[in-house]
Amino acid sequence: MTTTIYSSTLMILIAVAISNLLAQGFKKIAPTYINLLVGLLVGLLPITNAAILSFNNEIFMTAIIAPLLFFEGQNTRVLIVRKMRRVTLETAVSMAAALAIVVGLLVHVIGGIALPLALIITAISAPTDATALDSVTGGRQLPTRVGGVLRLEALFNDATGLIILQAGVLWYTSGHLALGKNLMAFLWSAGGGLVFGAALAFILMICRQALLRSRWNLASSQIIIYLMTPIVIYVLAEAMAMSGIIAVVSAGLVYNGEAQRSRFSDPRQFHLSVQLINFGSEILNSFVFVILGILLARIVTGYHASPATGHWFWLGLLVYGLGLVGRYIHGRAIKLTSHDAWIFSLGGVHGTVTLALALSVSVLTATDNQLVLLIETVVIILSMLVPTILLRYLLPAKKTAKLMRPKMTKMREKMVAAGMSQLAQLSLTPAVEASVTYDLRDQLRQTRLQSFLRQWRQSSWEPKTFTGDEALQERRALMRAFDAERQYLYELALTHQIASKYIYDLYSEILLAESLVLDPANQTES
Repeated sequence: MTTTIYSSTLMILIAVAISNLLAQGFKKIAPTYINLLVGLLVGLLPITNAAILSFNNEIFMTAIIAPLLFFEGQNTRVLIVRKMRRVTLETAVSMAAALAIVVGLLVHVIGGIALPLALIITAISAPTDATALDSVTGGRQLPTRVGGVLRLEALFNDATGLIILQAGVLWYTSGHLALGKNLMAFLWSAGGGLVFGAALAFILMICRQALLRSRWNLASSQIIIYLMTPIVIYVLAEAMAMSGIIAVVSAGLVYNGEAQRSRFSDPRQFHLSVQLINFGSEILNSFVFVILGILLARIVTGYHASPATGHWFWLGLLVYGLGLVGRYIHGRAIKLTSHDAWIFSLGGVHGTVTLALALSVSVLTATDNQLVLLIETVVIILSMLVPTILLRYLLPAKKTAKLMRPKMTKMREKMVAAGMSQLAQLSLTPAVEASVTYDLRDQLRQTRLQSFLRQWRQSSWEPKTFTGDEALQERRALMRAFDAERQYLYELALTHQIASKYIYDLYSEILLAESLVLDPANQTES
């Protein structure tokens, strides 16, 4: 069978689905690691590995990383970015550049690597990954300031690494380091990407908002325009030699403000957009780490031993260790406590963008190319493994959903009982009462498969027995029950026994269920 982009995408999506399902059964392991392990398995098995095309950096950055960073930018408040702009510049630009240069010099001196190649290696390891950070914290609570700095650093430091990488590649091929030219290229890439992304996003936002307030508005068209925005902005920015990554991040920041102030203009459309963002972010995050696993497997299986076997491991250890020390020093420089500076240092996790940059360098000799890939593989693995082990001793544990599960179960049972109590006060036919009782009990998520199949058979094969009056009875009974459930949650909230977010979760479930009963646009029956 000829491998195509369709078969590759299908195989990776299957791996994503399986790994996400497995993650539900292994709650003690971060989902990211499950994605990574499944990706490794796919890459190691000849039959599945053959079904996936060779890595294409351009497609990966355009179709996966650009939308993912756009969504992350949209989930970041502009006010936070403005408040932390100085420390963000110091971390994502100054620290990243300083580390690439200083660590590159030390790798050259200690490791005996040519300076241009050492700069390429350290530039590739400059970008950090906010998504991978979530997996290594292991359900632990990051200090607020440290978490904010790490997330903003991950959003903006990709451009720094890319420009330094371009400088290293030019030095490697020509033998000359053009500092002035590279500085101007950085200013154009980062500054231009920031302005261009924000400006184009603002224009598109104005167009969509004008459309939203006109008789021409159509949710499907709006969603298509929205989903295409990061891809279009990234492609146009890259075509003008600007940072497409910074462009899509700044575009996301613009859209954050839009979402805050236009959510009630068309609630159905806004709700659909939020669900698509959440779904897209989850799938793309999983997609990224499955691909990372596949790439790591291919690098390891494609490794050819040489007289310097093992040298690459010590160089990877050196790059990661020096980076760790440098990040700690920077943490202290931005006035973090020693404890928080170590957390900041360990929080510099590397992921698929780092490996994508390594794979994008095509001018290296075969030996140097293999050396770079192996070193970056070591850096990525260490940057995920070391904090996973150490942060559990440095960070306090979160109150996880597992600890709340018994309380949530009891709260849900009492909520449904409050709704069921209303049925006795209504005059319902036996058929309506049975139907409503099943629907309410279904909220407990404890109905048996046999019971569901009985309901499915009645719905699919037996003629509908509800008269017009019975259909009205059913709707009113459900409304009455939902009202009682909401009242129970409201009274529970007043006691302050349960954190508000858990009560809000159940309350929003009831509102969504109610919309399925009342709103024709949300109903599946004709």
